[in-house]
Amino acid sequence: MKEKQRGLTLIYTGDGKGKTTASIGLSVRAVGHGLSVKILQFIKSKGRSYGEQISLEKLGVEIVQLGEGFTWTKTPDVHRKALESAWTVAKETVMSGKYDVVVLDELNNALAIDSFPVDDVLPIHEVKELIQNKPQHVHLVITGRNAKEEIKELADLVSVVDVEKHYYDEGVKAVRGIEF
Repeated sequence: MKEKQRGLTLIYTGDGKGKTTASIGLSVRAVGHGLSVKILQFIKSKGRSYGEQISLEKLGVEIVQLGEGFTWTKTPDVHRKALESAWTVAKETVMSGKYDVVVLDELNNALAIDSFPVDDVLPIHEVKELIQNKPQHVHLVITGRNAKEEIKELADLVSVVDVEKHYYDEGVKAVRGIEF
C-alpha cells in the first residue's frame, strides 16, 4: 500500500543543462517505488522523437508533448493555442489526483515567454492556485528556465542548474541521446 504523505512542489530552474533530466530521474525513482507518474511537456512538440519518451513509456510512464516547439518556429497564435490547451490538460491532470507525481516540463519557460502575450492563456495566478490547491498527495515538479519568483516562493524545493561550460559555445549542435 502506498504511503499517503504531503505532496511536495519541486522546481528545477536555471540556465544550465539538466532540468528536464533531473525530473526524468525523479520520475524513474518514483516508478521504482510504485508511484504513478505523468509528464506533460509544455514546449516540445509531438512531431519529433524524444529519447526520454521512448524510455519512460517502456516503464509505463505517460509522457505527452503539448507544445509546438521553439517559439520562433510557428506563429504566436499557434503557440498560444497550444499553451492554452496544455494548461487545461495540466490542471485536469494534477487536480484529478490520479497521479502521485506530475511533471510540468518547461512550464517555467512558457510562463517566461515575452515575445507574445501568454498571461491570458496561461495565467500566473492560476499556476499559483494549482500549486496551493493540488491534491494533498500529489508531488508537483515544474521545470524550465526563468522560474517566476512567486512560483519559487510556493515551492518546497528550488534547485538552480547553472552552466559553467557548454559545448554549444564551441559550435557542437544538439546531440541525440544527450539533448533529445
